Amino acid sequence: MPLGLRGKKKDKSKETFKLVESEAAAPAPAAAAAAPAASASRLQFHTQLAHGSPTGRVEGFDSARELYAKIAEVFRIDPAEIMFCTLNTHKADMDKLLGAQIGLEDFIFAHIKGQRKEVEILKTDDVLGLTITDNGTGCAFIKRIKEGSLMDQTKMICVGDHIETINGKNVSDCRHYEVAKMLKDLEKGQMFKLELIEPMKAFEKLEPRSKGGTLPEAKISRGRETLRLRTKGPATVEEMPTEVEEKAIKKVDELLETYMGIRDIELAATMVEAGRDKKNPDEFAVALDETLGDFAFPDEFVFDVWGAIGDAKQGRLE
Repeated sequence: MPLGLRGKKKDKSKETFKLVESEAAAPAPAAAAAAPAASASRLQFHTQLAHGSPTGRVEGFDSARELYAKIAEVFRIDPAEIMFCTLNTHKADMDKLLGAQIGLEDFIFAHIKGQRKEVEILKTDDVLGLTITDNGTGCAFIKRIKEGSLMDQTKMICVGDHIETINGKNVSDCRHYEVAKMLKDLEKGQMFKLELIEPMKAFEKLEPRSKGGTLPEAKISRGRETLRLRTKGPATVEEMPTEVEEKAIKKVDELLETYMGIRDIELAATMVEAGRDKKNPDEFAVALDETLGDFAFPDEFVFDVWGAIGDAKQGRLE
């Protein structure tokens, strides 16, 4: 099956931003409220730092990287300090992570780096029990901890923790699939050390340590329209995914965890989109290589993803 084609990255668009001093700020002028909703570059979203801050307003971004730069500019912090964002909750709720789509009414909460910690672990099992995701800008973090697993028994490790180093090797600029592979390749029976950074907590502490909950059953986005973020090309305003597309995206996300030990709704949505008008697995594989060639997905994974998309179209997915 043809694999190995590579697409070229496109330039990102210019950025603008606005600041709201507090939630009690005066309402925007009527002319601003009447701005055309269909222009993705002019859409505005309210944002706060999850541990507490005034309310800011961001606009003019096409990707997660550009969004984080906007938020950092509003709050005068380094973009690298932002670990991840959640929608409509200040809690580190992994079911509310910002992914490929933002509902036009969604409120964005940015979780920034907090306390550092180190832990040494004896690898007594081939499977650690971690599911890794990332924010798309070089910050891989723990999305789920499997109940009863080796990592579940290590109470210092929590959902939301950023993995900064593995045995002294800095992995801050690595993607989630690279970090997951490094953890998987650690030798059984040997000690290994992780340096982690937890999200900064508010004065009232966040919920107790969580396994990450069940997988999200809710809609991927809220409202009739969403802003679709892209790693290549400009963001677009789109209708929210159909029920069929949502089922396909959820299944592909599960396959990513099975094959690669990661969760990534944005990546899953991009793969489903790539297969939307394809007639066979070969065409689908070529499309994946053109848009996501850096991942070098194995053939069996591509076939399973193609099958999941077909099952969703035929109504065979719950």
